[in-house]
Amino acid sequence: MRACGHSWKSGNRSGVIGKLGHISGFAALPCGKALPFRQRTLLTLLARLCLVGSSWRQSLPVANNEAAVRQSLTALGCGNAAKPRELAFILKLQHLSLPLAIVLLSQLVLTPLSFAQRRRVSRTGAHSSAARKAFSPADRRLVERAIGQTCAERIRDPFGSMPIDEMQARPSLSVGHPDAVAGLRRAERVLPTTRRLVARTIVQLAKEYNLYGTGLMRARVDAATARVEAVRRVKPDVDARDNASVLLREPRTIEFGTIFLAGLRSDEAMISVLAHELTHIGSGQANSLQPLFRAIARRAAARTGLLIQGQRIEELSCDLVGMMSARAYIRETPAWEPLPRRLARALEHNCVDDDASDDDHLSPRSTIRALFALDVGLAGEVVSDGTAGALFMLQPWPVSAARPSGKAGYLGEPLLTRRLLTLRVDSFHYPS
Repeated sequence: MRACGHSWKSGNRSGVIGKLGHISGFAALPCGKALPFRQRTLLTLLARLCLVGSSWRQSLPVANNEAAVRQSLTALGCGNAAKPRELAFILKLQHLSLPLAIVLLSQLVLTPLSFAQRRRVSRTGAHSSAARKAFSPADRRLVERAIGQTCAERIRDPFGSMPIDEMQARPSLSVGHPDAVAGLRRAERVLPTTRRLVARTIVQLAKEYNLYGTGLMRARVDAATARVEAVRRVKPDVDARDNASVLLREPRTIEFGTIFLAGLRSDEAMISVLAHELTHIGSGQANSLQPLFRAIARRAAARTGLLIQGQRIEELSCDLVGMMSARAYIRETPAWEPLPRRLARALEHNCVDDDASDDDHLSPRSTIRALFALDVGLAGEVVSDGTAGALFMLQPWPVSAARPSGKAGYLGEPLLTRRLLTLRVDSFHYPS
């Protein structure tokens, strides 16, 4: 902040403006940046009133007051002397000098502070107001409940995913194993939908974290979504076992271990893992999405206290895209199953007993905790009673009701638009 180059000192009057200089930055305000009001005018008037008001104490002759006021105003105005007409007007307002001085001083103190506060609130970027939203103790309890509900659903769900530690203990599966073949068909079927959902989710997150407003970041996000849309193949790999991976030099193929293909028994689980790998491809060799990844990791670390650095930043962000993509898929494809169960499928493979971590990944259960902390709304949906998911249900075959002739597969009409029936589901399989 620049300071005014003029000083003032004259007998007993030297303390009036000197004290103003001790109030943060007032000595510099007349020569500094313009604020929302004319501070120079107000400060000049305040000084005049303070000096004139001192005549009540009759510490000096009136003749000396006039000379002293003129000299002080010359100093405050950075060299501009006061006019005699102004002094005559001020002398007429002696009886109002003290109240006006108090009012003007309060304006000088409060208005710059409020202006500076407005400037601070208007920041954008990773530390936006959305990112600074409070994470309350109630939210922490909700997250822990959601973790328990997710892993409980995995046990009850006939299409629940196999936990990662159980996959690791299994013997290798050949590419032709029926479970691996069924998993590959599922992955190939949902890949086009997953590409679209991932591209949309990346843009959504960039906007949420205020990283889509600049031309440079928008270009990075658009390039990332283009790379995602270019992926065309899922390749089974026996040696990959319970892992999935991508080679950035060949960004159109996702390599999937056969055990992993067999262990993900639902569309929701498969989409979450495919979306994870597609996000790696989107960021690419140029690390286009690193600013977004770092913003996500900062928020997760602040809410959970977890150490998220290095490769963990990208891995957690890819998991978040996977979870959000599965959630979007659930909203687009209503089903008869409870909403909490379908949501839990996106994370069930992390419900391990051996909760180990490594340098590149959080532990599986810590991953669930971080993801629910990033999306408390999803945690609330997981612990709900599931009635929201029953608004639109598709009727699977076979059912106890008579099957109309000539009809096959799913009835694409919501049950609520037809006569409500009580149906007993004998069996249910995802279409291959």
